[in-house]
Order: sequence, then C-alpha cells, then structure tokens
Amino acid sequence: MSQPSTARPAGIDPAATAALAALASEHASKSEELRRSTPEIAEAIRSVGFCRYFVPARWGGTEGDFTGFVEAVARVAEGDPSAAWCASIAATMGRMAAFLPEEGQRLLWQDGPDTAVVGSLMPSGHARAVPGGWEIDGRWAFVSGIHDSDFALLCTPVPQGDAVEVRFLLVPRESWTVEETWDSVGMAGTGSHTLVLEPRFVPAEHSFTRESLFRGTPVAAQTTATRVPLPGVSGLSFAAPVLGAVRGALTRFTDVTAARLAASAQQQNRMSTGTEATVKLALARADGEADAALLLLERAARQADAGTVDQVGALRAHRDYALAVDLLLEAVNRLFRAAGTRAQSGSDPLQRLWRDVNSAAGHAVLQWEPAARGMADHLLTTAGDTRRG
Repeated sequence: MSQPSTARPAGIDPAATAALAALASEHASKSEELRRSTPEIAEAIRSVGFCRYFVPARWGGTEGDFTGFVEAVARVAEGDPSAAWCASIAATMGRMAAFLPEEGQRLLWQDGPDTAVVGSLMPSGHARAVPGGWEIDGRWAFVSGIHDSDFALLCTPVPQGDAVEVRFLLVPRESWTVEETWDSVGMAGTGSHTLVLEPRFVPAEHSFTRESLFRGTPVAAQTTATRVPLPGVSGLSFAAPVLGAVRGALTRFTDVTAARLAASAQQQNRMSTGTEATVKLALARADGEADAALLLLERAARQADAGTVDQVGALRAHRDYALAVDLLLEAVNRLFRAAGTRAQSGSDPLQRLWRDVNSAAGHAVLQWEPAARGMADHLLTTAGDTRRG
C-alpha cells in the first residue's frame, strides 16, 4: 500500500498528448462503430496521465491546472473529439473524487493515481438510509467512458431526516451493469451508455455532497483545483473537446483547400473565382472564431488557476465558455458548408468533426441562453456600480 506523498509530478507531456491525438485519429472510425473507445485508446488515456491529472499530489497525482487541462484535451480532440471527451471526463472525475473524505480517497488511490472514475452530475437513482451509510440502486444515463472505468461517482438524492440531500456516492465497477443506450449522431465514440445498479451499500465515508462540489469546499483535499466552485470551470471540460475538434476541422479544410488551389493553378481542375473567394473567406473567419474561442476559454482557466472565482467570476466564466462554443459551432458549420459536396462523404473526416461539434455543443452547460441571462442580470442590477466586475 502506497503512502500519501507531497511531491508534485510534472503535467502531461505535450509529446505524449500529440501521440495520443495521432492514435485517436487512427481509431476514430472504429470507436464510432463500437460506440465506445477502443481498448487501445482507453489504455492510452490512462497511461498519458488524464486519470491522474487533477488527483492530489499526496496520492501521486499531477495536481494539474486548468490552463494545461484545456490545452491537453483540445490537442487530443484534433485527432478525435470522442477520445478527447473521454480524456476530459477521466480528468474531471478525478478532480471530483478529491472531494471524498480521506477513506474514500484512499480506496481510489492507495495503489496509484491512475484509477479511472466515471459518473454524472444529474441526480438519479434511489437511496435509503441504513446504519453507516446508504443503500442505493437505480439507473444513471449518459455515463461517458463507462466501459473503461474502475469506479463511478453516482449523483443521488439521499434522505437526511425529513429532508433530501443530493450526494455523490462511490461504487466499484463490479457492482453495476452497462445498458447499451448510446446511439448519438455525433460523439459516438464516447460510450455514454446507461449505468444500472442493483441495491448496493455505500458507507458514508465514500460520499460527499453536491453542494461542496458547487461551492469548492472539499472536506479533505485542499488543492487549487478543488477550491474552485464548479460553475466557474464546469464548461471547460466540455468546451475543450469542441475547441480541438474545430482545430482539426481547420487543418482538414486547409489541407484540402491548398491542394485544390494548387491543382487549379496547374489547370488540372480550375476553381472559379467565386469559389476561391468563398473558401478563403470561410477559412479566415473560422480561424479567427477558433482563436477568439481559445482566448475566452483561457481566461476562464486562468481565473480558476489563480483561485479568484467569486460569484461574478463564475457568471463570467459561464458566459465565456458558452460564447466560445457558439463561436466554434459557427466556425465548423462555416467550414463544412464551404467545403462543398465532397466533405459530405462518409469517409471524409470533416463530416465526422462537424457532427461531433454539433452534438457536443448540445450539452446543457454549454447553452448560451442561461449563461447570457445570468451575466445580463448581474450587469443590469449593478449598472452604475464601478465594482461590478
């Protein structure tokens, strides 16, 4: 049994991330067919260091920052957004698991920090109080990476006297089954199937409140990443794969367009002046939209790394990553339209990236309207106040 350490390892090696992106690109079609990561991708996500990324250093984890997290996930998404989504979830759930009491953390990481944890933020299932904890059962939908996990953190309403409290409860892999329900038009390789759990005892020491996650008040681990309120960073986990997907689409579009222009210059397949202008304008604008999105996500990440996410900062971060995804959605739609009929072939990577971006952008935390309302309400109620942020 390993003992907690105080040494802080280095972050994810950029060369390893680039290698994972290349491997993910090779496996993208197979992952989409399987509706889950291939075994090679699942193992690479673990070995590159995503599971340990936010794990406290005292358990041998990286205890990484959000800025490096966004860049690493986006880099993988250039190869395959589904693989990047699973990598992002692996890291994100490691951060959430650090909210567990000491005993729960020891169960996960006493033998090393690379334990794969999955879960969901949406409350589901049933729980009843029993001596020492709760007995829970039920179904939890959209659990990304479920086939390749060791544990799950299940968000469940639990009885607390006459009240109900929403908690995350830790259960091991052998306690549940997987119902194959994931059949999305995009992000197919995320394997976001349904977890089915028969009645299972969970000790109180293997749980924490959802409120502590939202407030950034862990009971045991005190790291920079765990002290950040969830609303200030939750969108980064889902926006980073979208950023990388659009980068991948830009690369594909640029390579194909450059080849078409070269052939046109040699009179092999003459491109009309109007078409040439269309593709160039689409490329320039989409590239600018991707750069603008990166700046927005980096601001939210840097704010979290600095530990300065107050209520206003959380509203701004929510606005920023929702706006970033709107920009990225416009960018990929622009590229796909300008690419013409050839990009609509089932074998063209651009159409898969287009589907993935449009699917990922549908995640609840990335929706523009609620993010905009929250920020607008703040701006309007503090009009004329120089301290409004």
